[in-house]
Amino acid sequence: KAASGECSLHQCEIEAESFKEQGNAYYAKKDYNEAYNYYTKAIDACPNNASYYGNRAATLMMLGKFREALGDAQQSVRLDDTFVRGHVREGKCHLSLGNAMAASRCFQRVLELDRTNPQAQQELKNASAVLEYERIAEIDFEKRDFRKVVFCMDRALEFAPACHRFKILKAECLALLGRYPEAQSVASDILRMDSTNADALYVRGLCLYYEDCIEKAVQFFIQALRMAPDHEKACLACRNAKALKAKKEDGNKAFKEGNYKLAYELYTEALGIDPNNIKTNAKLYCNRGTVNSKLRKLEDAIDDCTKAIKLDDTYIKAYLRRAQCYMDTEQYEDAVRDYEKVYQTEKTKEHKQFLKNAQVELKKSKRKDYYKILGVNKNASEDEIKKAYRKRALMHHPDRHSGASAEIQKEEEKKFKEVGEAFTILSDPKKKARYDSGQDLEEDGMNMADFDANNIFKAFFGGPGGFSFEGK
Repeated sequence: KAASGECSLHQCEIEAESFKEQGNAYYAKKDYNEAYNYYTKAIDACPNNASYYGNRAATLMMLGKFREALGDAQQSVRLDDTFVRGHVREGKCHLSLGNAMAASRCFQRVLELDRTNPQAQQELKNASAVLEYERIAEIDFEKRDFRKVVFCMDRALEFAPACHRFKILKAECLALLGRYPEAQSVASDILRMDSTNADALYVRGLCLYYEDCIEKAVQFFIQALRMAPDHEKACLACRNAKALKAKKEDGNKAFKEGNYKLAYELYTEALGIDPNNIKTNAKLYCNRGTVNSKLRKLEDAIDDCTKAIKLDDTYIKAYLRRAQCYMDTEQYEDAVRDYEKVYQTEKTKEHKQFLKNAQVELKKSKRKDYYKILGVNKNASEDEIKKAYRKRALMHHPDRHSGASAEIQKEEEKKFKEVGEAFTILSDPKKKARYDSGQDLEEDGMNMADFDANNIFKAFFGGPGGFSFEGK
């Protein structure tokens, strides 16, 4: 019976060895699925052979199945602790999965068995590099230097291509940098392999949250928390998303009801919830800018719109709101610049008209303001214009200042001339209409340098004897 048992065992070993040889042939042809099948048959026939597990581990590694490969590599060294290739493969699997510390221990064990093993020496350096990238990334994440974290994770993933942890950290930082399609792509790749991965679900939600799709984002955060109830980041993001949505809606409601002071407070509170949510915060700043413009706090409104644009330089509504505030504060050059940006982005008739109006106002602002010279507003009646001229002409008439210094005389003469010029234009309905519409008066044949202020004065006050400063 003993002899029969030995024969049967020997038969199994021969059969297993045959399966292994066939597996090797398929492995050499890079047909890893068939190689896997034959190595499995070899293990079934002879389950205590370390090299069969080692070979199947190598095949699984070639198929990118590092977690399964790790199990086989560990079994191979359990069966034979001196199996160098088994330790190397276990270390490679650990490293590919992002566990650099465990990988280092495996490569150190190889070097205990074979002090000059070049592969173990190199892999040990690779594991140290991964640990260093992890250390730097952790510090940079705290510093909010997300670009550097992405760089470190890209380097680490060259050695640890199957590490979900590194991929998730990279995706999270891409989302924080506003690179949502890239972040979504990384998270989706992980979810294709592992649909219950809470971290990947969290990142998907984070992208939606940062793109201001808050309701959809909340659904992903809830799903992530279902998979991992103690997921701190998903829990915080879910809380922030709900709070932000509620506060923004309350602000909108107060604004619609005309309660601008309350709307301002609510938008300000909403802005304090999450500084990372760039898109929503840009909208909140723009909304608060609108509130400030309603409260006639125009410089504050401009400041809020500028903050919105700094967060999102494609935000047309913020440019339009700021441009209107620039118009209201007579900062026409800035208004023209904003309207030009808007018109370049969206060439609509309305935007073209806004730009044209701002350009007209800018042109008007660069010439003399005849209304200001006479001290009247733009809706002044004919009578008010005449009264204003009378007052200013008498105030600046050269005869009144004949005893003053040459410098003062020159200044008053200039003002007297400007008052006459202003009256000539604003007292003539046609000229006034052309002036108000921003037309160039010189183009209409009116050369202001040639006219005589004294003639206007005499005509107004009734000739040479009509008025005198003597005896005054």
